Amino acid sequence: MLTGTLVTIAGFVPVGFAQSAAGEYCFTMFVVIGVALVASWVVAVLFTPLTGVFILSDKMKAHGHAPSAIARHFHRLLDQALRRKWTVIAGTVGLFALALFGMRFVQQQFFPASDRPELLVNLTLPQGSSFAATEATVDRVEKLLAADKDIDRWSFYVGQGAVRFYLPLDAQLSNAFFAQAVVVTKGFHVREAVKARLEAALASGYENVLARVSPLELGPPVGWPLKYRVSGPDPVRVRDHALELAQVIGAQPSVRNINYDWNEPSKAIRIEVDQDRARLLGISSQQLASNINAILSGQTITQVRDGTYLVDVVARAVPEERAKLETLRNLRIEGPNGRSVPLTQIATLAYVLEPPLIWRRQRLPTVTVQADVAPGLEAATVNRELASAIEAYRGKLPPGYAVAAGGTIEDSSKAEASIFAVFPLMAFLMITILMVQLMSFQRLLLVLLTAPLAIIGVAASLLLSGSPMGFVAILGVISLAGMVIRNSVILIDQIDQNVASGEHRWTAVIHATEHRLRPILLTAAAAILGMVPIAPTVFWGPMAFAVMGGLAVATLLTLVFLPALYVAWFRIEPPTGNEAPAAVQPQLAGVA
Repeated sequence: MLTGTLVTIAGFVPVGFAQSAAGEYCFTMFVVIGVALVASWVVAVLFTPLTGVFILSDKMKAHGHAPSAIARHFHRLLDQALRRKWTVIAGTVGLFALALFGMRFVQQQFFPASDRPELLVNLTLPQGSSFAATEATVDRVEKLLAADKDIDRWSFYVGQGAVRFYLPLDAQLSNAFFAQAVVVTKGFHVREAVKARLEAALASGYENVLARVSPLELGPPVGWPLKYRVSGPDPVRVRDHALELAQVIGAQPSVRNINYDWNEPSKAIRIEVDQDRARLLGISSQQLASNINAILSGQTITQVRDGTYLVDVVARAVPEERAKLETLRNLRIEGPNGRSVPLTQIATLAYVLEPPLIWRRQRLPTVTVQADVAPGLEAATVNRELASAIEAYRGKLPPGYAVAAGGTIEDSSKAEASIFAVFPLMAFLMITILMVQLMSFQRLLLVLLTAPLAIIGVAASLLLSGSPMGFVAILGVISLAGMVIRNSVILIDQIDQNVASGEHRWTAVIHATEHRLRPILLTAAAAILGMVPIAPTVFWGPMAFAVMGGLAVATLLTLVFLPALYVAWFRIEPPTGNEAPAAVQPQLAGVA
């Protein structure tokens, strides 16, 4: 029992030691399960026997009734399975291969959306937009929110994202062209309907606004589920390649709301200074920049006190003058000799279009093409559908330019890599614990061969329920290996005890399996029933279905496949003559 407990805890080691944001998010699962399992073992070996001493009578009579119908049917089934051991082994391997094939049709997921009633409404105007333009758009949207009867309340943040009221919130940078609202609906049951209405209204009456309505996230925040980064040395060519990539992505009907983190050129004033004339007049570039900024951006001339705060007083040209090139052309620049000259004598001015901001990654200009996916689909599924088209486009890029996947795909890969990096430690702990218990490499191998059987039930349960294979479900599958190995250890240990007591090895296998049938089924049933309350939940649902299906199928196969594998591995043949196997023993009623 201690071996089984420690092996199960070892199955959760990748959760506890994964060096990633997702691992940190799920770390408490490892702690709670580890402490609970150790406490349950202490209760099982100390408290339960002590309770039995006080409750059970010391004059209890032995049970002498005949085996039940279930016991008789299982005895015949097990005997036939052992006699057709190669058929059982081949069938199990076939089911395992079919399960691996079926897993290709299970959608992959990082973390699901939250089931909280809140919705986030992001409004992104063209990147040259002013704060006043953003505020005017917010006023229109607030009237839209006020008219929806299923919205309880909302908070708007203009020029910035919402404060971090929720740990996995995807925090936004402060920009004058951005606003975010936290909309609280009247419950999870109306949230999706509100989301659909807001998306329809924002798509029809706000042509110059990129609007996104999304629920809160669970797990490390990702934002847009689909992201592809286009990088290279030339910002202009990077922007052109990003536009081409957007056309490739847009050809997939399951992609929605394609946008970019930057690529919108805005109007700017370019000043080309004739450095020879400027030096001849003794005017420096720093002096030019200071004078021009004083007109356009302003210059702090003093401060006034507002309570406990000092507020800068900034002097600059009025808006009508700042918007005209003529104002700058007539700007007088004073030289060191006291004489002033107009700016047009030492520089030329013109309007140009240029990006107001440029994002860089590893010092290279990088445009991120972002998109949502159609309802009912996961980002990994859509990415798999786009893989060939994106790979073909990647091959057409000139040297120095690249396309890399980000978003859910990247974060999920990092989280899974952090788990798999700890797999050697998990395997070392499991093998060490099992070797101490089994004292045999052959028996160790038999136990380890039963661990993958859970995949058969996992694939079936996820396909039937329509649940995706998310990060939490992966943790459940990993823990299943420990549960299945625990049952195998209990069964092999019982076989060895029967052989040591003098039974024929064939009979020992049958009696051991029958003896451990009830405790193994009861513990598996208890674990499965314990998952039922969390199966309908958004966060734990995929893990619950994976554990329930995997444990149910693996437990049944362990009781048939492992005995068949045992007799095949050790070349055990059924006894003949006077050594014929005994009938079903009353010990079937025993407990673990």
